[in-house]
Amino acid sequence: MTFRPQPLSPFASTRHYFGSELRRHRELAKLSLVQLADIVNSSKSTLARIETAELMPPPDMPGCLDIAFGTDQHFTGLYELARQDVHPDKYKRYMNFEARAEVIEQYGAQALPGLLQTEEYARTFLRCQEDLSEEVIEERVTARMARQARLNSANPPFRWAVIDEAVLRRQMGSRACMHQQLASLLGQVDTPNSKVQVMPFSAGPHSLLGGALTLLTLSDGTSVAYEESIEAGHLYEDPAAVKKWRRQYDVLRANSHSLAESAATIRTAMEDYRP
Repeated sequence: MTFRPQPLSPFASTRHYFGSELRRHRELAKLSLVQLADIVNSSKSTLARIETAELMPPPDMPGCLDIAFGTDQHFTGLYELARQDVHPDKYKRYMNFEARAEVIEQYGAQALPGLLQTEEYARTFLRCQEDLSEEVIEERVTARMARQARLNSANPPFRWAVIDEAVLRRQMGSRACMHQQLASLLGQVDTPNSKVQVMPFSAGPHSLLGGALTLLTLSDGTSVAYEESIEAGHLYEDPAAVKKWRRQYDVLRANSHSLAESAATIRTAMEDYRP
């Protein structure tokens, strides 16, 4: 079967342009992906994914490409722009990363992360967005529950969640809804595949107080960070940016309740919602 390279969209983003320039210079040099991979100490699949903007180039690759093609600082400059670029399909990319992640670490400041939500809690939370119709809400609830199916599969990811105490104290829906949600959360505090810690009010302010954060680690060691505010989310794939978010998450985790203390805090909160 004849290999047919995938079509490119060079002007969709800087990352796409980086990929298209990589292919253009590679073809001008009459090099195959395998040949170029040997030159820049990479792999054919990695280069192919960079060309189609599916993968952010590793930090050392732009300089290697400039040396290989004799392009001075061309790829180095493009990389500096691309690493700050907002990917046009960032949420779709995030979902793809989440589906393949071996480790999922999350922080929720005002609401539980989607992977921890019960169906009724998710429905109530989505109804806070007044511009969503009931049909759209139900579609999103169904999608959220579908994402959780992997958690009960034969090969689930390992999850660690840090939950702000405010999440436990703010009633979402009926008392029965909250009681059921906290019971579900309690069951995930300390299992072989999940850990949950509570960040207490007594810990005071911290750097992640204003939003939500997810760190995903894939089987090949790749890590990405997804930070969410009220109406927008940002996907970080640059190693330096991910390292910054991980450092903040590690500090947060270190200052949270232990697993046993977290379970006790959740049980206490459940008493307030007992039907």
